[in-house]
Amino acid sequence: MPPRAAPGGPDRGRGRGRGGSGDRGGRGGSGDRGGRGGSGDRGGRGGSGDRGRGGGGDRGGRGGGGDRGGRGGFDRGGGRGGFDRGGDRGGRGGRGGGGPGRGGPPPGGGTPFRGGGPPAVPRTLIPAAHVKPITVKRPGHGTAGRVVEIYTNHFAAQLEQGTIYHYDVILPDKPLPAKRNFEIIDRLQTQVEPELFARPGAYDGRKNLFMADELDFDSGTREFVVPMGPPPSPGEVARGGRGPIEYRVRLTHVASINPEVLQEFLRGRQSNDNTVLTAITALNVVVRMGPNLKYPFNVRSFFPNNETRDIGGGIHLWRGYFQSVRPAIGRILINVDISTGAMYMPGPLIGLALAVLGKAGNANALAPRQGLPDRERVRLQRFISGIRITTSHGQQRPRPRVVRRLSKDGARDLTFDLNGQQTTVAEYFRTILNGPLRFPDVICVELSTGALIPLELCQVPEGQIMRKQVPPDKTNSVLEFATKRPNQRLGSICDGLRVLDYGDSEYIHHFGMTVEDQPLKTQARVINPPTLRYHQSSKQPSAKPRDGAWNLIDKRMFTPSQVPNWMLIIYERQQRFNEQAANQLATDLVIGCEAVGITINARPGLIKWESGQGIIGQQLLAAGSECQRRSGSVPTLIVVVLPEGGNDIYSAVKHFGDVRTGVVTQCMKSSKCFRARPQYFANITLKLNVKLGGVNAVPEPRDVSFLTDSANPTIVMGADAMHPAPGSTDRPSFTALVGSIDNSAVRYVSTMGVQTTRKEIIEAMESMCIYVLKQFKDATGKYPKRILFFRDGVSEGQFTTVLEEELPLIRKACEKLKIKPTITLVVVGKRHHVRLFPCRDNEGDRSGNCVAGTVVDSDVVNPVEFDYYLLSHGGILGTSRPAHYNVLLDENKFTADGLQSLSYALCHVYARATRSVSIPAPVYYADIVCSRAKHHYDPQQGLDLSMSETLTNTTEAVTTLERFRQGFRPAHERMRRLMYFC
Repeated sequence: MPPRAAPGGPDRGRGRGRGGSGDRGGRGGSGDRGGRGGSGDRGGRGGSGDRGRGGGGDRGGRGGGGDRGGRGGFDRGGGRGGFDRGGDRGGRGGRGGGGPGRGGPPPGGGTPFRGGGPPAVPRTLIPAAHVKPITVKRPGHGTAGRVVEIYTNHFAAQLEQGTIYHYDVILPDKPLPAKRNFEIIDRLQTQVEPELFARPGAYDGRKNLFMADELDFDSGTREFVVPMGPPPSPGEVARGGRGPIEYRVRLTHVASINPEVLQEFLRGRQSNDNTVLTAITALNVVVRMGPNLKYPFNVRSFFPNNETRDIGGGIHLWRGYFQSVRPAIGRILINVDISTGAMYMPGPLIGLALAVLGKAGNANALAPRQGLPDRERVRLQRFISGIRITTSHGQQRPRPRVVRRLSKDGARDLTFDLNGQQTTVAEYFRTILNGPLRFPDVICVELSTGALIPLELCQVPEGQIMRKQVPPDKTNSVLEFATKRPNQRLGSICDGLRVLDYGDSEYIHHFGMTVEDQPLKTQARVINPPTLRYHQSSKQPSAKPRDGAWNLIDKRMFTPSQVPNWMLIIYERQQRFNEQAANQLATDLVIGCEAVGITINARPGLIKWESGQGIIGQQLLAAGSECQRRSGSVPTLIVVVLPEGGNDIYSAVKHFGDVRTGVVTQCMKSSKCFRARPQYFANITLKLNVKLGGVNAVPEPRDVSFLTDSANPTIVMGADAMHPAPGSTDRPSFTALVGSIDNSAVRYVSTMGVQTTRKEIIEAMESMCIYVLKQFKDATGKYPKRILFFRDGVSEGQFTTVLEEELPLIRKACEKLKIKPTITLVVVGKRHHVRLFPCRDNEGDRSGNCVAGTVVDSDVVNPVEFDYYLLSHGGILGTSRPAHYNVLLDENKFTADGLQSLSYALCHVYARATRSVSIPAPVYYADIVCSRAKHHYDPQQGLDLSMSETLTNTTEAVTTLERFRQGFRPAHERMRRLMYFC
């Protein structure tokens, strides 16, 4: 990309002058970008240059000449797009259409994509002084690092200046599925009132309808009656069948949206207010309307059935496409990505049930009389509760119904009152069907209406999204299906544009949108990693990461720990993990520890085999007492060997160490540690050293100068909230806060809490902060003067809530300690669909991804607020996901380069690996601490966090939730001062 001249320089000549008004308008000034033509009846001609823009007017001016040509005006048809000797791309005219692209090379040359790319816009932008952002105004753009060109999965969109009319939609009081709502509004627009809705509007499936034309309502409100379903046949009428269901729909005009407000926001001259947010929402609804009418969908993804896979267990995977309209610098972009949807296996419900239980072809496996265990029935009920089914008995037009639960007995044993007499479900359906059920002993489904239907009479419609957590044994299958190498993923995304069909979508056309058909090419920078320091006695006392990785060869831990006494407890059968294997494990572990400087007793004080069927805590306590008798001291480390599938044992071991006794534990799988290579034990020592109070490595002070400034002691915090699986209404959410206690941000303390289900804001933030700040003072002798706070798991829509509810709790904690540190609050997002792709194969790493350290803070970022994308880890499998950093508060006045560099450095201090990770270590630690919450319950209490039956009884759900609150135990005080979570 050629360098740009500075504003006012000779290249541009300040040639952005605007032509005068008049019947035809003046011609804009010349320059690198050309001026804008004046307004008038026909619009002036835009100035010459790279991007001259035609003036506005009744017929639109002619776009300025230049490499790309300006955009013609609008109103009564477009002006002609200018071009320079068959330049890259003709400018676009107004509503009447614009000049075509003429010639020009493909972007980047030699790439698989054709065409001239999106219109040129400013790559960088400093918001105007009067603009008030929701979070922090962008202070500038980064300049550090090596500049590279990359593709992103964004597609540029243009929007004509036409008013968008917003209507509130009120449907019946009883909530309907979004799919049904779409069908109702579609019928209203295309069949009931086609003349009123000459250009159908875009509907979001809930409350909002956006129109390109204002509807002719006298009072701003109108009610419609929409019949759904064909009229009944004569036979159905004779049997008393019902006619079509009629729905009342009321539309009320809410607002008129001027897209110019959005354009001003994109130029950095307008605050991000409700008008801007509504405009973006409207565009999102517009691009999703067509696919939502055709395909199964969830919030922002839809799923055609052209690429599917049966992974067993009653689950089919479908390849889908995600799309989201995003505001960016100077333009609107559409973020397109592939996604994966888990669908219920279509067809007979009895077949689905048998697949879930792994009993395909054996219908009587679903019969309690034939030995169906109740725990299996409950497991099946968890899986299918909420599924929509159709039943064909006695209906020519079956309607979907919702499964509430499964019966405990078979149809032959279920009785109910029919006209004052008791009858069984099997007998009732024998009468209805004029014949017996094939499987009368099989259980039934209970519908939301209370009706009981035999499984064999139920059908599961195709394309029904499973909105529950995929069973753990299917996770690898999902990952295998979803994983694609970067070049394959980008190819699939571009193929997906044919499914999205932006060019032929009537809804997109009605709102004057056009979308480029090639992915956006942009500039990124590769910033330098920090140098990592190890112990001075090491043969190699420092390491410089390359492609996000380094190794431990010839390196000793920066601060090695000590293990004066330890014991080895084995839960694998002794026939499979014998005495020789145990001795070899002990020897290899000692060798691994000594290689990195950890002082450890050459032999464990005790080696013992135990049964996983016993009470683990009692076994470990007894083993510890025996070890003390034999060696004369209490063990400071318990090494535990687990069998395959030993998750329950693992949880009990962690509860014993982390919560009950405060003794460090280290678990290993027998299959992994049996005759393991030295690399395995090197990885174990990384965990052991920090659990025991040591430090593995520290970044070079000059690379983290913000942290090592002794005049301004700084604490780095990480916080996260973790919620129960979809469908669980009676399980709590867990929260965690970790904080550094040294001036290199490599040692952390942690605290954890339990709170209201699915509440994102951390209720106990004040007490958590007080604890962590006190620990910092105990370790350093001072309270911090600066806080760098990384928050995980917060969506963009919750930024304001964090600032209004969570930030005051942090400040209150500081006030109680009588300190007033400056705070920088950054949200680190992982759940987004932005991906980065090297333009050329030789510019990526071995996995084909962009190299570690790639940062993007132009083109695709927010036009006003301080955010950036940072790919901080090396790729291994599939396409790497960059972390998205949004700065919500910055009292420390970071520059873009300063915060990006520090964020990247903190991705290298994650103690469990010799690789940089995808998010800063404190955020990663907070996530781990949350996930360990399940070990903070006594296994003997019988509280199961893994799954739950969806409870319809609110009182019962509240009672169960309170049991989890009461049963939760914090980490042992000794553990809270150590990095036990590693």
